[in-house]
Amino acid sequence: MNRILLTFLVPPIAVCRYGCAGCCAAPIGVMWFAGIVSIIYGFAGGPAGSESTSWATVGLGILLWIIAMIWAITVVRGVNDDKADPKCQKKRSTVCSIVKSDDDSDPMSDIKNLT
Repeated sequence: MNRILLTFLVPPIAVCRYGCAGCCAAPIGVMWFAGIVSIIYGFAGGPAGSESTSWATVGLGILLWIIAMIWAITVVRGVNDDKADPKCQKKRSTVCSIVKSDDDSDPMSDIKNLT
């Protein structure tokens, strides 16, 4: 399945397959699932239990789904930018500045130096 299409239809699976599953697949999955439940609940009458569709609840579900899609697109794009620049020299991704660490020293030798 196409990466963009998978990101729009099933954002958590797109993040697991093309992004960083340990980073945000669970929260994206919760937002996406809450959106689906909200859409179904809205068509069933919503919190008021009315006979007609609760469009506010359906709108909330669509909004949650859109948030999950944008979040998934951001994660997949960030991972692709990091793969394109593994040394973080061009600083294309914001994750590079957070994750990059040049400290290769041995922590045990640091402890021995302190005592």
